[in-house]
Amino acid sequence: MMKNNLLLALSLGLVSTAYAQQNEWKIAGEKITSPWSEKVSPAAVLPEYPRPQLVRDNWKNLNGLWQYTVSEKNAPAPQSWQGKILVPFAIESALSGVGRTVGKDSLLWYHTSITLPAAMKGKKVLLHFGAVDWRATVYVNGKEAGSHEGGFDPFSFDITPFLKKGAQEITVRVWDPTDDGPQPRGKQVKKPEGIWYTPVTGIWQTVWVEAVADTYIAATRQTPDIDREELTVEADIAGRQPGDMVKVTALDGNKEIASGNFDGQALKLKVPAPRLWSPESPFLYDLRYTITRKGKVIDEVKSYFAMRKSSIGKDNNGIQRMLLNNRFVFQFGPLDQGWWPDGLYTAPTDEALQYDIVQTKAMGFNMIRKHIKVEPARWYYYCDKLGMLVWQDMPSGDLGNGWETRPGIIGRATDKDRSPASETYYRKEWNAIINTLYNHPSIIVWTPFNEAWGQFKTMDIAAWTMQKDPSRLVNTASGGNFFPIGPIIDLHNYPEPAMPDPAIYGHDRAIVLGEYGGLGLAVDGHVWQQKDNWGYQSFKNADELFKRYTVFTDRLEILIRQGLSAAVYTQTTDVEVEINGLMTYDRKVQKVPAEKLRAVSNKLYNPALVNLKP
Repeated sequence: MMKNNLLLALSLGLVSTAYAQQNEWKIAGEKITSPWSEKVSPAAVLPEYPRPQLVRDNWKNLNGLWQYTVSEKNAPAPQSWQGKILVPFAIESALSGVGRTVGKDSLLWYHTSITLPAAMKGKKVLLHFGAVDWRATVYVNGKEAGSHEGGFDPFSFDITPFLKKGAQEITVRVWDPTDDGPQPRGKQVKKPEGIWYTPVTGIWQTVWVEAVADTYIAATRQTPDIDREELTVEADIAGRQPGDMVKVTALDGNKEIASGNFDGQALKLKVPAPRLWSPESPFLYDLRYTITRKGKVIDEVKSYFAMRKSSIGKDNNGIQRMLLNNRFVFQFGPLDQGWWPDGLYTAPTDEALQYDIVQTKAMGFNMIRKHIKVEPARWYYYCDKLGMLVWQDMPSGDLGNGWETRPGIIGRATDKDRSPASETYYRKEWNAIINTLYNHPSIIVWTPFNEAWGQFKTMDIAAWTMQKDPSRLVNTASGGNFFPIGPIIDLHNYPEPAMPDPAIYGHDRAIVLGEYGGLGLAVDGHVWQQKDNWGYQSFKNADELFKRYTVFTDRLEILIRQGLSAAVYTQTTDVEVEINGLMTYDRKVQKVPAEKLRAVSNKLYNPALVNLKP
């Protein structure tokens, strides 16, 4: 009876705590929201494990209500707090419960108190941040644990030396100049309009702690080679001691297909008769890393990989084509901004994060161009799992150079002369993004620049990116200033489909239409604001829009025969005042039924459109 009473008391205590937290928070502002905003609870905010490519059991999610204060830029740590903010939603967002701007002249401070689980006692404790925009300094129990610059890459600190008995106090100081600074910031501007959106300041991805041994697997790198039927595995082992054994095991379900011991050099695992990953068959193998010392397991993580290849090759007319697993697959997908009316950079729930990918596939697309933004790791996991090809952009920043929209024209195009600090920010974050996302098989194209936005040292950056990751194609400058480097040439054309002349460009590079479309339709009751919305070409109703979309798709079929390898339609959803989406910003209205879009898309995947050399 005493045990039952204790369980009842604990249960009532948890319910009471959840109820109290719910009363401390509400959605800020009066803008439209997505259906998932109603499912957001401070007691369990994005509770899913945040890193599917490197999974451990001993962890704790720190999302939830934190204290916050906005102070002057040079102010010391606050002695009191202005209110509660729901982490990990940016302070400007509705779901943060705050909904206010910060700017370059202010600091955003966060504070929380946590108790570490008993299972973490005696372990090394790592504090992880999925992403914080932009400069973050982290304090644990009043002492600085570390700092990080970069709004799109994860970072972590070993906080073990700063821990004390009882509760642990975590404070985070954030400074973000948005478009007043030269750092990568994507489409954020302090004065949103048109294709430029609301600033995102502070923590916008999951915060969590993880317990590890003194020796642990810090990172892995997995590179498939379908032609040789092997997987190359590399790993960063922190604190490795002589005699430690690191075993890597590849599995097909419960069946072990390959294993080997990692000795510090690249390990090649044979994958006989590999099951190839594709949008039609997104098969994933499991992967396990185990560290043992004197027969005892010190650390173990679970991961996964896929066997797939991204390359180019000539067709029977000598035109270069983008290939997937050595065959031509027309890559067709939307420009995907990844913004939310209630969470800005952050999807309200994991279900919402997955929803856009599911709907994109239902609409008949096999590819997504992730535009000027990086998503949480779980987004790429769903692309891996569901079979969605991804073109990954580098978020832009430091705009201002000349732009020539057409290849072969000399005059207006210039490489920007960035400051040493600006160049350092770009290079550091682009390197970190590639490292972070490298293991996701869905990503098949890297795009360093878009439309000359901050484009600089193009030849150097493109060559570095290709050397950094030879396993993927590099789209040097999507619709930007054209330079004779890289396997892809990319034109942007609105609204109609077009492409560079294959007779001039197609023998050396695959030809893609990196952006087109932008067919706009405002849906009353589902817009960011009631007037002054914007589209490349606006329509009065969905039938007119779909008729135009169909004409464009018919045109793509002709261009494919002539040499086009891929096309990107603008865009997945409306974003703020931009109404070019196939869905409304709140995701409550699919402007054209998915099955109608899919019906006209399917003909673009007909292999008979292109004949490849045997």
